[in-house]
Parts: sequence; C-alpha cells; structure tokens
Amino acid sequence: MSEPARVVQIGETCSSTLTLPVESIKSFATLVNDLNPLHHDDAFAAQSRFGGIIASGTQPAAHFMALVATHFSSYAQSLGLEFDIKLKKAVLAGDTLTLSWRVADAYWKPSLNGDLVTLEGTVINQRGEIALTGRATILVMAN
Repeated sequence: MSEPARVVQIGETCSSTLTLPVESIKSFATLVNDLNPLHHDDAFAAQSRFGGIIASGTQPAAHFMALVATHFSSYAQSLGLEFDIKLKKAVLAGDTLTLSWRVADAYWKPSLNGDLVTLEGTVINQRGEIALTGRATILVMAN
C-alpha cells in the first residue's frame, strides 16, 4: 500500500488569467516558427471562419503548462513528466482566458523521493467556452 501524499494534497488547485492581444499572438507565433497566416495576416484571418487573428495552439498550451511549474515551484521542486492537452476551441485575439488545474491524485513514490501527481485542467474563455482541456503527471519533491 502506498503512503499518502507527502507534499501535494488531492484537491489542491491553481489558476490564473491571461489576455492575448493580437501583438502577443503574432510575436509568439513568430517565436515558435508557426507561420500559419491565421496568426499573422489580418486580412487573411478576417476572411477565415474565425473572423480575425487566432492564437497558435502552442501559445495557450504553453501558458497552461507553465502555470503548473509556477504554482508547484512556489513551495517545492517540481518536474513535468507528461502533459496531454486537447485544443477544443480557437483562442481569438483579445480573448481573456482563465487557466485552472486541480490535483486529481497524488501518492508518494519512494524511488523518486516525491509525490507523483495527476492534474486535470481547463482553459475557459470570457464567454464561458472551454478552449483547452488537459491532464498532466508531474513529480513534486520537498525543498
């Protein structure tokens, strides 16, 4: 039988908000070499089904993953082991997103000297629509 979680508590949550202005979307897409005109070309994007510039999926996904690292590293050592992120809805320029993660499971793993933690998360836009969902496994070790 496994020992109970030593560092992380089941049910623990973290969240943040993020607004993605068009300049941020274009800059991030360029930085990650995503040259899709939906992220760069105002005229092209305006004629698309989205009616304007949308974020590269890598941008909200990166912020979603980074929230985990930022939260757990505030009180422990954490390492991301696995992320499964599903893109459900396009993120439009100007959208404000609420990123949230919840600890679904955590147990002490003696061989790793830390808790193996399973997280479930969502990214929801200001219209209440789910833009991304995620599941993650991380290792959290006491400082």
